[in-house]
Amino acid sequence: MTQAAQIVRKGRKFDQVLEGARKVFMADGFEGASVDDIARVAEVSKATLYSYFPDKRLLFVEVATTECTRQADDALHNIDRAAPPREVLTRTGQHFLRFITSKLGQQIFRICVAESDRFPDIGRAFYASGPAVMRREMALYFKDATERGELQIDDLVLAADQFGELCKADVWPRLMFGVSKSVTDEEIKRVVDGAVETFMARYGT
Repeated sequence: MTQAAQIVRKGRKFDQVLEGARKVFMADGFEGASVDDIARVAEVSKATLYSYFPDKRLLFVEVATTECTRQADDALHNIDRAAPPREVLTRTGQHFLRFITSKLGQQIFRICVAESDRFPDIGRAFYASGPAVMRREMALYFKDATERGELQIDDLVLAADQFGELCKADVWPRLMFGVSKSVTDEEIKRVVDGAVETFMARYGT
């Protein structure tokens, strides 16, 4: 990707272009999404689209990071620093699992992995905008809960990573390997409840 292609120009129709791209990427994926379709759905000309995003990958990065930032912000509202661990873990875990198992969440992950060798900035931007934020905030919550005597954790960051992995159990591998096409609310609740129980058995006081 050239330096010129990395410039994103903000303007009056920027959000309009971004929302149109989000709808097309969600429906067709990265490879299936055409610039023509994005411009049509966004109701802008191709010239306008290219004036904001000279490269389709750059547009996808913006869509992915914007969505991840939105999801992270929503999840942060569930982290009440004064609330008990089971409550915070359950809310955060369900929000996290719903996003990564959504159609857009799966597409973002697959594209970031597929393009990571040629365009490592895609994966880095995705990680920094979402997973890294949640990792940091959960570690801070664990620190507070440990100081209150509700948890007993030495490595806060490792514990945050472990909880995220526990929330992926069963449903995430099946989606990634095409064994399942979707996940129900009941399955999300079952997996997250199990993750919370396992986490508290290890770190609860």
